Amino acid sequence: MARGEERAATVRSWCGDIAALVRAVGTRAPSANLSCVCGFGADAWDLLFGAPRPAGLHPFREVGAGDRRAIATPGDILLHIRADHMDLCFELASQMLNKLGDAVTVVDEVHGFRYFDLRDMVGFVDGTENPTGRSATNYTIIGDEDADFAGGSYVIVQKYLHNLDAWNGLTVEQQELIIGREKLSDVELDESIKPSCSHSSLTTIDENGQEVKILRHNMAFGRPGSKEFGTYFIGYAKTPKPIEQMLENMFVGRPPGNYDRLLDYSRAVTGGLFFVPSADLLEELPDRTPAAAPSSIDESHQDDHEESRDGTLNIGSLKGTPQHE
Repeated sequence: MARGEERAATVRSWCGDIAALVRAVGTRAPSANLSCVCGFGADAWDLLFGAPRPAGLHPFREVGAGDRRAIATPGDILLHIRADHMDLCFELASQMLNKLGDAVTVVDEVHGFRYFDLRDMVGFVDGTENPTGRSATNYTIIGDEDADFAGGSYVIVQKYLHNLDAWNGLTVEQQELIIGREKLSDVELDESIKPSCSHSSLTTIDENGQEVKILRHNMAFGRPGSKEFGTYFIGYAKTPKPIEQMLENMFVGRPPGNYDRLLDYSRAVTGGLFFVPSADLLEELPDRTPAAAPSSIDESHQDDHEESRDGTLNIGSLKGTPQHE
């Protein structure tokens, strides 16, 4: 995001236009399930809106070392656009960027797609353990623990590139031990044979005997002509902590050294953490400046915030399986 108060004002004003832009493009093809989620990085939040900052918002924390490292890369604003037709994603992204003008510079743009029966680029079904319904809301939507930002969420994104030549050189049985699931059926391997360094084992987080879930919206992407094959990780949660713990387990190991063997074939090339405001807060942000940020949600809008805590964030559904992003 470009610095300067004039450009910051452009971004704040744009926040109030997002919902209308989604409606304007989406009504041209109502059955295509167009949605958009907008998130802000820690530096951008401070610059645009000042205090208070969402309790869990901070710069992405790098973990690991050497070739096995979850790196942090620049990023102030995230747009997660989804639809059943790529043309809608393209049109909405174009309209969003037209509104922003020279206030922003695009540092990364990824066009993902649904790969067969929700598989990732390494051939396994992705997002099997996603929570649904009320459970999804409980795990992904901020509540009274950070009342100023209730109804919002956090999202961590990473772009992974895969060495498919090396991966496809493995037997199916070897791949299954690395992932922790059967490739065809997607059934989790029995604990008696599933390695503790499997991807499934290390990304399972328990707290007081109960599994803590996140909502994954990973998408495959690639350019066969350039030998680029990847998975774009998109994880939503009510606090960044469980995702950060997963990354620690994957890249450092649990215990240290017992790292995720999938990383022998996959490399993270981006990493960012963003706060996603609720729809109501997003519409209030144009009037919120670093010098005049409110300390709490206006009581007149409290009921609206209660109604928005349904897991959708209102501006963009986290439900369904659109084909394009």
